[in-house]
Amino acid sequence: MTRLSAERPLRPRRSCLAVPGSNPRFLEKAQQLPADQVFLDLEDACAPLAKPEARHTIVKFLNEGDWGTKTRVVRVNDWTTEWTYRDVVTVVEGAGPNLDCVMLPKVQDARQITALDLLLTQIEKTMGFEVGRIGIEAQIENAAGLVNVDAIAAASPRLETIVFGPADFMASINMRTLVVGEQPAGYPADAYHYILMRILMAARMHDLQAIDGPYLQIRDVDGFREVAGRAAALGYDGKWVLHPGQVDAANEVFSPSQEDFDHAELILDAYAWHTSDAGGRKGSAMLGDEMIDEASRKMALVVSGKGRAAGMSRTSTFTPPEA
Repeated sequence: MTRLSAERPLRPRRSCLAVPGSNPRFLEKAQQLPADQVFLDLEDACAPLAKPEARHTIVKFLNEGDWGTKTRVVRVNDWTTEWTYRDVVTVVEGAGPNLDCVMLPKVQDARQITALDLLLTQIEKTMGFEVGRIGIEAQIENAAGLVNVDAIAAASPRLETIVFGPADFMASINMRTLVVGEQPAGYPADAYHYILMRILMAARMHDLQAIDGPYLQIRDVDGFREVAGRAAALGYDGKWVLHPGQVDAANEVFSPSQEDFDHAELILDAYAWHTSDAGGRKGSAMLGDEMIDEASRKMALVVSGKGRAAGMSRTSTFTPPEA
């Protein structure tokens, strides 16, 4: 496995926009949308006969397009198909410097991540690219992947995210629903809670981001917000979006409110002051009617980090109390 000399960048992924790699019109439009990440798809959104040409179309748009600050990802086909190695070789050799991550779908075993890591390393060395710069996103889409998710999350230092793929997962466990992202009828609780938490724990154990999968009722923005809100409440970093109408909703749901962001910033400032010489080196202190301590600081860092990544600005300032 490739060992990196520096920490991998933490990229905002509130909204991860899926774009068919075989559709130039969609590839052009995606550049103008305010999604944090775009992934150009060679798998499900690309018909088998269109895949060879789509590889070259993706290379062209990665090299010539204006993607701004978006994280640029290509989803290749899974290792059980005949397309995977050619997907990786064509895209990475052709557009490696303009590619941030490769997404591998239907990951069932850590060895599949190790194999992709090795192939990426060989290409980087052959082409003279920076070794280890291109990240990997692992998509969990069946029972085997979920059972092995801890080993998968630890398989490569290139890993940046663990992604839940609900449609294939629902089919793999015979879940009785045809609406991806909605709860199956007759079950009194959240049918996805264990799956989402299992992925989240594996991701956090290895300092990875956790991303929720798509909501296929693309014109039901209220439904999207509800489903996205459940994932955000658990601590997920973002969600796939399949339609421009879902982008703003995802960015909003996975960003803290202005009130929460301001409060987190105040906690950080107050704790820093109270633990300093000027503040009396206190291990705990009061911020208004709230007691804050080291645990408060850690919680505030999470909210503050998400807000800063979203480009938020604080609207309040901390004033040290009078002696």
